[in-house]
Order: sequence, then structure tokens, then C-alpha cells
Amino acid sequence: MDAEEKPIRLDKWLWAARFFKTRALAAEAITGGKVEVNGEHAKPSRIVRAGDKLCVRRGAYEWTVAVKEISRLRGPAPQAQSLYQETEESRRKREAAAVRMRFERGVEYDMPGRPTKRDRRAIAKLRRNW
Repeated sequence: MDAEEKPIRLDKWLWAARFFKTRALAAEAITGGKVEVNGEHAKPSRIVRAGDKLCVRRGAYEWTVAVKEISRLRGPAPQAQSLYQETEESRRKREAAAVRMRFERGVEYDMPGRPTKRDRRAIAKLRRNW
């Protein structure tokens, strides 16, 4: 397994570990400051080694993981999850964020199409009163 022992770029490892769908998205997140390696901001070309601690932020979610293995290939999800060990605190924070997002509702716009005659009259009445 000499392929696993060779050094690998951070963006490629994040792609192989399925944190991002493409290497381009991983590189964009890294340059945008969304990924830290051992507490420091990194470049996409940074070499990842077993034992490194990564902090990855995507939207409302944040992962704090320790790199267990190196892989150059993107495999199935169970294999990708074996590449890292997530901290318990990170797991709790992610689950809390998921629950919070489930109960928060986004702003909804109630008018799906053109206003009806009744709606147009209400709009006109509102404009006259201004």
C-alpha cells in the first residue's frame, strides 16, 4: 500500500474523505479560510499526514477531526469515514446545529404567481394611503 504512504494535498484528502463534492470546491473553501490544519489556515497544496487535526466549516456545520489515514482515491462513504476520527464535541455541535436548522423556517413568500384582482385592489389601496 505504498500509494497510501505517499504525501497527499489537503484539497485532495478533503475530496477523498467526502467533505466536498469536488476538489475545486475543497480548494475554494481552503483559500476562503473555512479549513484549518492544526489551528492554522492552510493552502490547498498543504501536505496532510496522519495525526493532523482539521477544522472544516461548511455552512452552519463545523467538523473537528483527526486524520487517521491517507487515501488518494474517493471511495464509498463508509471507507471515507474511516479516514478520520471526529471529536465528540464536534459531533454534538453538528447535531445541535441540525436540530436548530430543522426548527428554523426560512422566509417564505406567499404569492406563487401574479396577484389576483383582489390582491391588486389591496395593493392599490395601500399605495393610496401612503
